Amino acid sequence: MPGDLRSKRATFRALHKQGCFVLPNPWNVGGVRRLEKRGFRALASTSAGAAWAMGRNDGELSRDDVLEHLRLLCGATELPVNADFESGFADEPEDVATNVVLALDTGVAGLSIEDRTGRALYERPVAVDRIKAAHEAIARSGHDIMLVGRSEGYLIGRTELAATIDRLVAYADAGADCLYAPGITELSAIRTLVSAVAPKPVNVLLIGPNMRVADLADAGVRRVSIGSALAAAAWSAFDRAVRLLTDEGTLPKRD
Repeated sequence: MPGDLRSKRATFRALHKQGCFVLPNPWNVGGVRRLEKRGFRALASTSAGAAWAMGRNDGELSRDDVLEHLRLLCGATELPVNADFESGFADEPEDVATNVVLALDTGVAGLSIEDRTGRALYERPVAVDRIKAAHEAIARSGHDIMLVGRSEGYLIGRTELAATIDRLVAYADAGADCLYAPGITELSAIRTLVSAVAPKPVNVLLIGPNMRVADLADAGVRRVSIGSALAAAAWSAFDRAVRLLTDEGTLPKRD
C-alpha cells in the first residue's frame, strides 16, 4: 500500500477520536477540488449526486459504476474519502463481503453499509450479519478502513428511535466503527443515540437550515455529512438558469 494511502486512512480514523468535523459530499472532480480549497479535512461520496450526474436516479448505479466513481474521487484528492456504498450491492452477507473488498481497492478511507433493500429494512439478524461480514472482510484485508453501520429507518418512515438505536448498537457490536441513522433531526434524539453507542462515533446528516453543525457538535456528534445537498443545490441552480433562458432569453448574473 502506498505510504500516502496509509496516511490518508490514519488521518481519517484520527478525525473520529475527538471534536466534530464536516464531511461534505462532492460528486465529481471539480467539486472535490473546490472543497479541498475550502479547507475541509475529508470528503464523502454521494450515491444520489453520482447517479444524477450520470442521468439516473439514486439507487440505479451498478456496483461497477460506483467502484469506478470511487476510483475517480479517491485519485483526485489527497484527502481521505468515505464511500457511500449503499447496501453493499448484495443481499447475502458473503456477497457484501466480496463487494467491500472491491471497494477497498479504490482507495477509500471508509465506507458505509445500509440496512435496507428498496423501501424495506433487512430483518435485524440479517442486517447484523451483513455488517459483521463487512467488518471481517476489512479485517482480513489488513487495510485500516472505517466501517460505518447505517440504519435507514427514518428515511422510509420507520421513525422509532428505540428500534433504530437497537440496530445501531448491534451494528457497533458487529464491528462497525461509526454509526449513522440519516433522517434523525431532533437534538434530544441525537444525544440519546450518541450516548447509546458511545464510545463509538456518530455521523449525523445535516438537513436544511434548522440544523447547525455547532449544535450537533455540542450534542457529541463526531462527524456531520450533507448527503446530496450540494448536488441538489447545483441542479436547482441549473434548472433556474434554464427556465430563465427559455422564458426570457437571458441568463442569471454570475457570482
